[in-house]
Amino acid sequence: MPIHLLPDHLINQIAAGEVVERPASVLKEVLENAMDAGSTAVEVQLEQGGVRRIRVADDGCGIPKDELPLALERHATSKIASLDDLEHVGTMGFRGEALAAIAAVSRMSITSRFDNEAHAWRIDADPRELSPAALNHGTVVDVADLYFNTPARRKFLKSEGTEFAHCDDVFRRLALARPDVALQLSHNGRVSLRLPSGRREARVRSLLGDDFLNAARLVEADAGPLRLTGYASLPAYSRSSRDAQFFYVNGRFVRDKLLTHAIREAYADILHGSRHPAYVLFLELDPYGVDVNVHPAKIEVRFRDSRAVHQFVYHALKRTLAASGAGGLADEASRPEAPAPPGAPAGRPSHPHPPPQQGRLAMEPVSRAYFDFAASARPEPVAPPQAGFTPTAFAPRAGTPQPATAAPAMPAGDLAPPLGYALAQLHGVYILAQNEAGLILVDMHAAHERILYERLKTLLDGTPGVQRLLIPAVFGVGAKDMATAEEHAELLERMGFEIAPAGPAELAVRSVPALLATAPVGELVRSLLAELRDYPATEVITARRNELLATMACHGAVRANRSLTIPEMNALLREMEATERADQCNHGRPTWTALTMADLDKLFLRGR
Repeated sequence: MPIHLLPDHLINQIAAGEVVERPASVLKEVLENAMDAGSTAVEVQLEQGGVRRIRVADDGCGIPKDELPLALERHATSKIASLDDLEHVGTMGFRGEALAAIAAVSRMSITSRFDNEAHAWRIDADPRELSPAALNHGTVVDVADLYFNTPARRKFLKSEGTEFAHCDDVFRRLALARPDVALQLSHNGRVSLRLPSGRREARVRSLLGDDFLNAARLVEADAGPLRLTGYASLPAYSRSSRDAQFFYVNGRFVRDKLLTHAIREAYADILHGSRHPAYVLFLELDPYGVDVNVHPAKIEVRFRDSRAVHQFVYHALKRTLAASGAGGLADEASRPEAPAPPGAPAGRPSHPHPPPQQGRLAMEPVSRAYFDFAASARPEPVAPPQAGFTPTAFAPRAGTPQPATAAPAMPAGDLAPPLGYALAQLHGVYILAQNEAGLILVDMHAAHERILYERLKTLLDGTPGVQRLLIPAVFGVGAKDMATAEEHAELLERMGFEIAPAGPAELAVRSVPALLATAPVGELVRSLLAELRDYPATEVITARRNELLATMACHGAVRANRSLTIPEMNALLREMEATERADQCNHGRPTWTALTMADLDKLFLRGR
């Protein structure tokens, strides 16, 4: 065929193929327009999963009569006027394509009343004629019979229930972003969700439930122009899918591989690999620092300084998750120093939940003997004995367990440590402790494993030792890997790798970090180069190192059926309170749980 211009209607239908994937896509675009109009209340009505009808009514500023026909044209918008506006987008929508694309594949009408007009006006997409209408204020967008004129597209739609589920997801994402807007969602005449305007915490509670908030940490971090707020769940609330992951950049829901990688790395040390965290996080930065014009559905973004954003999100989440949850069991306010109660471990800090220590943890005399590695479980270059440290290996005691000394009396509230004091040991596996609120149950192996693991990481922080290879490891790579190795040569050298080209498509590795000397060099370097290519900062080496340390800590931790004395149990509890990420072991399992007096009363039906 000869080259010719396409008719406008066909152009709009082609654009609809990118913008209008399913009814949920229509709902997203129209809801975003309602938010941009300054609405305080929005009502959504769906029929047959949105295929039969999508009706969105808002109380925003409305559209002037003269601009209604223009609103249905391609590339017509009130939100940007220049390239500078595009680089500082502060609205949800900006391209001016959505309404024209939706109108091309549906029967659509818009009814709107501008603030200063005597009455509302209505326009139908086909024919585009204006007529007076009754409407108190705001705008109503009515989209009926989606894909009625493109039956091939309609065949790709799923069942009514599936399409409604997608619409519900879109509704919830926007509802989390704008807690200041009251929202209501109805399906086939039945109200599905009604959300009053209010604070963010109330909106999160309404949509994700009390279980999420009770198992989540509040995230608040600032660094120059970057600010991260929201909630991140603890590993105990991990899920088998990513259905509870919400990340917003300047109020816009996004799925960005850079941000996903930063979050995954922040959870790497405390979450099992097959599980997924739940979070609702809001990243705020200068609009100039993020490009939102990189995806037709505006669900992906590109950062101008991606490395800074990645590191900020990673460290902010890692710091938040590192604090022990035991701090929530006691008042965090400073308390006056007081003498320890009889039988309590010597040197107990006056504050019930000291902040995580930097560097080597200060340990008490009892725990120094108790927590030391057996000589066979600790390589000498990794953890040399401390001065004044008496290495004591733990071997199972023969015969009956030693009688435990009496547990210390529980002090008054302000003096009680978060995890309390040990009472007994259950079947050589669990420690039973009493705190001010009730009963604490501790998995002693999991808790000790985390303590040893964090100590090993602290010992190895800094410049890595380097192991030179007697025979360089040579392996074939592609052009991308060759270019990445050349571009990041200095960074690789700082990590302990000496890598040089050995041919047009080969690399030679002459040295590796000493701790990873036994790892498969080719596989390690390939994964490292792949991550350096995809992300501005890499954690591959740290992850491999931590895998080895986790194995060492697991083998070095005290085993089940090992009888402990009361002082040893108390020493373990105090170490847990002073150790980062002590709520989970290296495999993501919880190390302790609490039963309050109210929980115990429910078990025994007390008070009924």
